Amino acid sequence: MAHLRCDIKSEALGMNTSLEVVLPDGGKLRDAPVVYLLHGLSDNCTGWTRYTAIERYARDKGAAVVMPEVQRSFYTDMALGVDYFTYVSRELPKICEHFFGLSTKREKNFVMGLSMGGYGALKCALANPRQYAGCASFSAVTEIESRTARADEGFGRELQAIFGPEMRIPPEASLMRLLEKRKAFQLPRFFITCGEQDALYPENCRFAEALEKKGAAYSFSHWPGDHTWDLWDKSVELALKAFL
Repeated sequence: MAHLRCDIKSEALGMNTSLEVVLPDGGKLRDAPVVYLLHGLSDNCTGWTRYTAIERYARDKGAAVVMPEVQRSFYTDMALGVDYFTYVSRELPKICEHFFGLSTKREKNFVMGLSMGGYGALKCALANPRQYAGCASFSAVTEIESRTARADEGFGRELQAIFGPEMRIPPEASLMRLLEKRKAFQLPRFFITCGEQDALYPENCRFAEALEKKGAAYSFSHWPGDHTWDLWDKSVELALKAFL
């Protein structure tokens, strides 16, 4: 495998940004499945390679893995900041096609993430369902509305920068509202995991129930565990096995 740390210029962000990329050794890159793997609130683009065996899992599947950096933006076109959602969902696939020759075909593309990145992955898949064959979320924030409602003063200031001073969640940032807009046949496959001791477990259960009601193709796996890298390492291995 090739493991690259890249610094690139993003037009959507209006600045340079970093990403990590893992590329398979054999075959043509345009034939490789592509996984966009999104980090959580307290991490950056290095988290997945530092704390999991993602490179080994990707090697076993011949997959390319792209790990972008979005700071603490909740994968949003920020009200008082830059357009991280446009960057990840629209610009980044074109950048990866240009620099690495990776495919942009739906059947080759998957999006996954943990916690804040799980929210980002679900948002990408629900906003652009024809772009991904599969979406995996691990310990995801699925109800951003409740996150803003219970934010303390410090985190509240961050959320004001993301969603505006009144912290009103627009329809395009609400996973439930995005899901309501879609027909089941439009959606990719979903693979969801969460630890049963995680504070986010109840809302993940509710999101799985919403997918069930919609008639979407999904699986929801849960086992004893909390908001930890042990769970996310196992989760990403299982997701790659499920999709690839």
